Amino acid sequence: MFRYFLKRIGYMLLAVLVISAITFSLLQLAPGNYLDTQRLLEKTMTDATVSVQMKEAWEKFYGLDQPPLQRYANFLVNAVQGEFGPSYKYPTQNIEDIIARTLPISARLALMAIGVALVVGIPLGIIAAIYQNKLLDRIVVFFSMLGSSIPAYVLAVLLSWWLGVSMHLLPVIGWGDPINYVLPIISLALGPIGTVTKYTRSTLVETFNQEYIKVARAKGGNFFQVTFKHALRNSLIPLITVVGPMVATLTVGTVFVENMFAIPGLGQYYASAAINRDYPMVMATTLVFALLVMGMNLLVDFIHAFLDPRVKKSLTQKGG
Repeated sequence: MFRYFLKRIGYMLLAVLVISAITFSLLQLAPGNYLDTQRLLEKTMTDATVSVQMKEAWEKFYGLDQPPLQRYANFLVNAVQGEFGPSYKYPTQNIEDIIARTLPISARLALMAIGVALVVGIPLGIIAAIYQNKLLDRIVVFFSMLGSSIPAYVLAVLLSWWLGVSMHLLPVIGWGDPINYVLPIISLALGPIGTVTKYTRSTLVETFNQEYIKVARAKGGNFFQVTFKHALRNSLIPLITVVGPMVATLTVGTVFVENMFAIPGLGQYYASAAINRDYPMVMATTLVFALLVMGMNLLVDFIHAFLDPRVKKSLTQKGG
């Protein structure tokens, strides 16, 4: 397991290096820059307000007067130390401080959405499996497919219009009060609810056909014992392989939802950085999101191996 862990860490570092190189190259090829973008977005900023001396000082401050390869090497050296420097839009703040302040907000939003998905999706999956191929099963499957196929930002627009603008039940903007959590979490949770429902149903239906379940029924086990003590306990272990990466994916996927509901999370800063050509912020947040996804996948593998000896044996063989 230790050798497998070292191999995965090596692959992760290589992947981060490749992602950073691709991101840096694409940003260099992208048309325009931060100053040009600001001139377009802010009518008060013109060529006359940005003198040649100011532009040269700005480029020197951010190291833009250096060759691209040197700038990329400097970025890697600083990133290894957890330092990304100031962003273009927020020159008085270091990017690592912004990430430390905003990433927990995005992660909290994602975890709460996953919690709702598990609380709702697992019971729906159990109901669908118990009533397999019956009307109730088909209704649950239909709505789970519908929920998982609609993007979160589309749901956010629909819910904002329906529950916020039309019915005036919930606020459509703001953060901090518990009521502000409702619309964003529902928007993010509906897709995972569908995924958890379908996965729980499929694994439970497969488990119901296993020999040990048939033996438990033959020995006189009642419905509750067979379903919840035997079938469900073993069926939920593989669900970890879905939930872990889902947390990382939702944290990354909060970009649009955070912008729509004015949530001060990392996703909002990432979207703003892309619009404003704030390249240091784009580079830093891209690496953070990539590490988050890969780290969650690694954590899921180890948790799965701890719960299932067969997976541990497989990973040990790979590590060798």
